[in-house]
Amino acid sequence: MLTRESGKQPDRIAGALAANRLGAPSVVFFVMSAAAPLTVVGGVVPSAIAGTGIIGLPIAFIAVGLVLALFSVGYVAMARHMANAGAFYTYISHGLGRPAGVAAAWLAMVAYNGLAVGAFFMLGVQASGLLESWIGLQIPWGVIALLAWLLVAVLGVLRVDVNGKLLAVLLTAEVAVILLFNLGDLLNPSAEGLTFAAASPSLLFSEGAAALIVIGTLGFVGFESAVVFSEESREPRRTVPLATYSSIAIIAVLYALSTWALSVATGPGNLVKFATDNSAETVFVLAGAQFGSVVVDIAKVLFITSLLAASISFHNTIARYLFALGRERILPAAFGRTSVRTGAPQAGSLAQSGVALLIILAVMFFQGDPIVAFFVGGATGGAGVLVLLFATAVAIVLFFLRDHRGEGVGHRLVAPVSAAIILGVMAYVGITSFDVILGLGPDHPMVTVVPIVYAGVVVLGVVWALVLRSTNPQVYAQIGLGAKAGTEAVR
Repeated sequence: MLTRESGKQPDRIAGALAANRLGAPSVVFFVMSAAAPLTVVGGVVPSAIAGTGIIGLPIAFIAVGLVLALFSVGYVAMARHMANAGAFYTYISHGLGRPAGVAAAWLAMVAYNGLAVGAFFMLGVQASGLLESWIGLQIPWGVIALLAWLLVAVLGVLRVDVNGKLLAVLLTAEVAVILLFNLGDLLNPSAEGLTFAAASPSLLFSEGAAALIVIGTLGFVGFESAVVFSEESREPRRTVPLATYSSIAIIAVLYALSTWALSVATGPGNLVKFATDNSAETVFVLAGAQFGSVVVDIAKVLFITSLLAASISFHNTIARYLFALGRERILPAAFGRTSVRTGAPQAGSLAQSGVALLIILAVMFFQGDPIVAFFVGGATGGAGVLVLLFATAVAIVLFFLRDHRGEGVGHRLVAPVSAAIILGVMAYVGITSFDVILGLGPDHPMVTVVPIVYAGVVVLGVVWALVLRSTNPQVYAQIGLGAKAGTEAVR
């Protein structure tokens, strides 16, 4: 084991995350915080209903949950054979080759940063409006976003279990208020009564339903991050599958229940109009009529903390991706070091904080619209993760075709192949329906800019891998090996 220059104690700063600090519940809190349930139910769902004119989100969430559970069969099977904070990057390196793996790492960095930073914009706007309505205090959204950024930056260099405990509190509170709102909706149905019209499977085959399913998929983004924390988990062979499947099941049921309850409260026939008229206030308008303004104010605070929790979770994911890349020298070695005191990937955390700060300041300086920035960041990040899911599903199939690793045919072939086909279709729909996902017009420049940026990032990743192969073959040979770098090669 590497030691410090003094030779007195293990040098954890040389490249090891703090092991055995997260149990399955803690990993679930990280995963579900990334999914930001109250943000999805209170913000994304009404926008999706208004934008698509389709009421079938309840059945869409169930369908997406089943697809992601199918994908996870191969995903967690592969996790049994490699615990690596690089997740997508690692799996794609082993399945599709090192150049594809590095490209996936670059793509993941852009996608997760879009999600992490995008949340700050909506948080700033919502908190600014709330303070003004409560006490008449006008604080620019940017100031609040920077305060939230500072909190996330500080938490990022602390022990991972400290972050996990905070997320546990925030997530429990937001899930509790969602369930309370659901109860209110179901106890106060519209004149149409307790109807299941919005949950009809036939809605999956209606016009525009494909885009609706892709939007529904964005609500699950973060479920895949259980693998990112595998090196810090207790009993990762047990923790990763348990956390992954639990998160998918909880998210699917919670979202389906919430959107169905919303349709019961407004009536399926009036749901689209109600969501269009009230936009992001849809859920809160209903809650105000059922529970009063105090409960609504509490819920709006939790909506803000939901965004904060998502930023914390994605920040930790990004920091660990950077750690994985630094450990294998794809990035400077400094990124592959962890703090002796906290075990946190300090350099990766600080780097993500630096990127987030620059983006927030840029939007403030150029007087950009923070709401548009939020939707662009979220939709861009979600679309990137969807593409990575498809690539990972293909990589899993190819990995197990070369070596069964003792896995049954269902885990290594049937489920991964099925998932790859379905996710391929979903990724295609996501790319061709990007304007719908963004919530912007088809002629908006971001509709073409984002795919071009992603394509450029992929090309740069492949080129960098080829440069490493030519100039530093030893580093190239260790791509995707994680903690085993230097001891074996990717087959």
